[in-house]
Amino acid sequence: MGEVAIRIENIGKRYTVGVRPQLHRNIHAMFRGALSAWTTVKSHGVDTPEDNSIWALRDISFEVATGEVVGVIGRNGSGKSTLLKILSRIVKPTTGAATIRGRVGSLLEVGAGFHPELTGRENIYLNGAVLGMRKREIDKQFDEIVEFAEIERFLDTPVKRYSSGMYMRLAFAVSAHLASDILLVDEVLAVGDAAFQQKCLGKMDQMSKGGRTVLFVSHNLGAVVQLCSRAVLLRAGRVAALGRSETVVAGYLSEDSGDLPDVSPDPSLNAGSPLVVTRCWVTTPGEEVTVRSVGVISGFEIRLEVFARCEILDADISLRVSNMLGAPLFTSNLSDVSRDTTRLRPGKHLFVVTIPGRFLAPDTYSLHVGLHRPNVEVFDAHDGILKFKIEEAGSEMWRFNGRQYGNILVQLPWRHEQREC
Repeated sequence: MGEVAIRIENIGKRYTVGVRPQLHRNIHAMFRGALSAWTTVKSHGVDTPEDNSIWALRDISFEVATGEVVGVIGRNGSGKSTLLKILSRIVKPTTGAATIRGRVGSLLEVGAGFHPELTGRENIYLNGAVLGMRKREIDKQFDEIVEFAEIERFLDTPVKRYSSGMYMRLAFAVSAHLASDILLVDEVLAVGDAAFQQKCLGKMDQMSKGGRTVLFVSHNLGAVVQLCSRAVLLRAGRVAALGRSETVVAGYLSEDSGDLPDVSPDPSLNAGSPLVVTRCWVTTPGEEVTVRSVGVISGFEIRLEVFARCEILDADISLRVSNMLGAPLFTSNLSDVSRDTTRLRPGKHLFVVTIPGRFLAPDTYSLHVGLHRPNVEVFDAHDGILKFKIEEAGSEMWRFNGRQYGNILVQLPWRHEQREC
């Protein structure tokens, strides 16, 4: 690891339950801290009875190198936003200290750091002043900020009239273009549309290559893997894992796999539907026994049991397989192979779908099931009805430098020709 930009040592944050804490009043000292090149946020030593408090963070320690992009992931309530608020000097830790080298730009929530009565133009200069920039420095970046945020038409409108998306676009543009050495980004990017999210991710990648440090809190695990070299997993306020983003994300997702290879939804949950899913499981070909995982070279079967409460005409079944990040890989419909009208008599019916070997790469996958009458009605639907694993089975042919490229193993025709020099 190179030069350290953020050093977090035994950080803990305890909140009192049911008692309003005293508001912080030393605004001048807070701004002076924000403008210093080296800032250390230390605990304030408040003694609160354990039975009247909760720990949002406990014994958090890790370092972030200059120019590194690190993701922070975890379930809601795991302490991610609290950690960023401590690093932004919005709150003080109860224990430990965080040392930050350089100016910090924070994007923690929509509208944070903006004065609602000021226009977009005025808020750009206000944020630059808070970072200690001179007017001519802000002037150099002004046009790029406006262009990136795509709000030129509303630049001289008070930001209190902005939509949440406009707020976020301007806030990110300001944080990304002004002279902060470290950018702290919370899940606020989820407010933007898909195109702008990709624009922001590209900008953060560009910033890290330019030597700026990014700490990125997100539930978008695909973005974390794409953008971050390392990730920190928080669980109940503690560091549960720290390492390469792919490894940490895979471990986090495996927590939710639940070892549910055989799922039996309760039909009473959809009692008004004439057609419901009653069981879903994975087996090896021709076997009835449920399996938890299969080798990459072996095929397997997805078995689906449904119950018809009455005779159903024109029924169709859709299966969608997604990778561990939730990205859909493929969908298969019963109607793709059976063009005739599917007539289901009252009672139980079994459907079997065969997945060939050497088709899915090693990973954890989730299955989504839908019973429907095409373009008319949905009888029953289950997102993530079960998860299953494809094991490596000893082969590394689809890996390059430890990274896995894609989930589908496609056998394509190759041709070799010897050419004269």
